[in-house]
Amino acid sequence: MKITKDTRVSDILKEYGDIADVMEVFGVKRVGRYSLRSFLAKFLTVKTAARVHRVPLDDFLDILNKAVSDKA
Repeated sequence: MKITKDTRVSDILKEYGDIADVMEVFGVKRVGRYSLRSFLAKFLTVKTAARVHRVPLDDFLDILNKAVSDKA
């Protein structure tokens, strides 16, 4: 799965749950299964998460895609 600016955070966590540590570095906290945050993550895209947490989108994408490729 290639992560793009339009990828939903919930899809990343579902597919690559253990890269959540990488996302936490950028201020994107773990999402609980039945919490409101879990519900919101279904609609939150990488672009929006980067903007909300004031992280440069290109940097965010590079690190997420590297984390995913390291798992392959």
